[in-house]
Amino acid sequence: MVALLSIWRRPGVGSLRAIVLVLLFATLMNPQLKSEQRDPLSNIALIVVDHSDSQKITDRSKQTLLLEKNLTAKLKSLGNLDVRVVESRNEGDGTHGTQLVDAMNNGLADIPRDRLAGIFMITDGQVHDIPKQPKSLGLDVPVHGLITGLPEEFDRRIKLLESPRFGIVETSRQIRLQVLQAGKTKQADSLAQITIRRENKPDEVRNVHIGADVLIDFEFPHAGQNIVEVELKTVPRELTLANNRLVLSAQGVRENLRVLLVSGEPHPGERTWRNLLRSDAAVDLVHFTILRPPEKQDGTPIHELSLISFPTRELFSERLHDFDLIIFDRYRRRGVMPLIYLDNVARYVEEGGAVLLAAGSQFAKRHSLAHTPLAQVMPADPTGSITKQPFKARISKQGRRHPVTRGLPGAAQSDKQSPAWGRWFRLIDAKAQSGDVLMSGPDKKPLLLLDRRAKGRVAMLLSDHAWLWARGYDGGGPYNALFRRLSHWLMKEPDLEEEFLTASAKGRNLTIERRSMLDTTEPVQLVSPTGEISTHELKQTSPGIWRKVIKAKTGGLFHLSSGELNTAIHVGRINSRELESVTASLDPLAPLMKTTGGTALWQGRAQSDNKSFPRLLMNNKGRQMHGPGWLALADRKAYQVRTSSTIPLFSGFLALALLLVALSLTWMREGH
Repeated sequence: MVALLSIWRRPGVGSLRAIVLVLLFATLMNPQLKSEQRDPLSNIALIVVDHSDSQKITDRSKQTLLLEKNLTAKLKSLGNLDVRVVESRNEGDGTHGTQLVDAMNNGLADIPRDRLAGIFMITDGQVHDIPKQPKSLGLDVPVHGLITGLPEEFDRRIKLLESPRFGIVETSRQIRLQVLQAGKTKQADSLAQITIRRENKPDEVRNVHIGADVLIDFEFPHAGQNIVEVELKTVPRELTLANNRLVLSAQGVRENLRVLLVSGEPHPGERTWRNLLRSDAAVDLVHFTILRPPEKQDGTPIHELSLISFPTRELFSERLHDFDLIIFDRYRRRGVMPLIYLDNVARYVEEGGAVLLAAGSQFAKRHSLAHTPLAQVMPADPTGSITKQPFKARISKQGRRHPVTRGLPGAAQSDKQSPAWGRWFRLIDAKAQSGDVLMSGPDKKPLLLLDRRAKGRVAMLLSDHAWLWARGYDGGGPYNALFRRLSHWLMKEPDLEEEFLTASAKGRNLTIERRSMLDTTEPVQLVSPTGEISTHELKQTSPGIWRKVIKAKTGGLFHLSSGELNTAIHVGRINSRELESVTASLDPLAPLMKTTGGTALWQGRAQSDNKSFPRLLMNNKGRQMHGPGWLALADRKAYQVRTSSTIPLFSGFLALALLLVALSLTWMREGH
């Protein structure tokens, strides 16, 4: 600005002054001529391959491998192009669906962005992690999609909307679901047929409207795991059957376990039983203690002696089946309960009830319950003698396998070891007639026996000194653990069944567990959701327990069987995103393709001869990157500098000489 003002006011001298300023500025800037020797760098193309569960439907896996092979060969033929391949798989439970963008970002982590020419995705189009704003990915190269599958695919599936996780036994809650249809079909039918399967009930077949909410009763006939299976009838041209079946599992809980405790006489263990049962909030306890001793049979009416008249008829005739468990604690015949009511109790057991006999010394005498109709369901018969000596209860060989006594704290691990429990001092001698002896006393005499009678269950404890454990005498013992398990086994808790087959899933790891009282178990047959059958030998991990962990190839419903035992387990989420929509589609990829200048092409009919494969070429960045039958990559023209040199253009003596000449001319001009 100063030079221009000087030229305008005094053209002659001003021009010389401007030249001096330019020379001075050039001297300070020190301009240089730079020379480089460059090595060109190859472009890089990234291929992202979808190997999720939906890609295993029909022949998509083969299509995917063929497309990857053809694409790699075509890209390498372009020259000056490196090819990188990354894969996306469902390693977890399918919660997040197909994470193709996440796999792409992992592949881009070690690729310089100035060398990236383009990205290809080989997928069925069902991608679940494309951001709502694709620009946030920061991609400046085209992303192209090669779509497996066919545009005319058709599929039906069950979508779960609402399901209970637990319910009260002998009640029901509702499941809400829909039958959905995707893809093209020539059928105009708006109805679909579903089959509902419940435990120990005939199948229920129902016609429902496609897209409408369907309500199904989930019944809870017993405690523990309850299963309902819903199966959608297949129709022609369905893409897959993996999403046509839904298995729902929920825990049945008892609203209140009704227990009747009848104590034959007051004794120290009576309070222990009562405290144990009352400490459980899920137990409704009815407790009666008979206070009248046998030596006071003086003819006085019972209702005049009792604090509360014993409601014999109401309890053992009218409301007997209202109880889940009846406990006779040191009870003996005393003229209080007629024999006909004890016969009712025996029938109650055979019809599905449960009885626990906690025997005292009276069990070995003539007033014993063993001399009543109740004897027909007892697993042991008293010999009439009583062992009175200190002893420690031991777990028997059968007891180490039984869920009631297996793994009790402090139990001996072998017959040579002594349990870390307190001593008892009385054992009612009896001869085992049936059932399993889980605990024994001196000389391996039966102490705790369990037995099944018809539909019911019976337990017998042949000592009245268990309360010593509860009081902590001589170190005590696992009183609470033992008797809680015992009572729940009697009330048919599924987790305490001796013969049981179960499975659990964590991600794709499927753990199979078989419980048995036998020395060996039959192999487990596994039927996968695709119909593949495999047989597995389980390994014994502890007494009575066999396990094996296998890797499931896909998510869905697996059926397991071993002998007469059957169960089912669903691997992955019941309403997995991978199975929400399995028909191939261009729509999920459309926003990403539009933002980056790429496109997606159907390649479900691609052949190994490459004739139907699109033509590939390199274009300068910013030009059209796709067209009918062709796809382009951006030629980034990247390079690296091998050597470089610089030559100063205006410095040293040359600059000084020119500057002095210009100053001299300016001084001479101004002197005139």
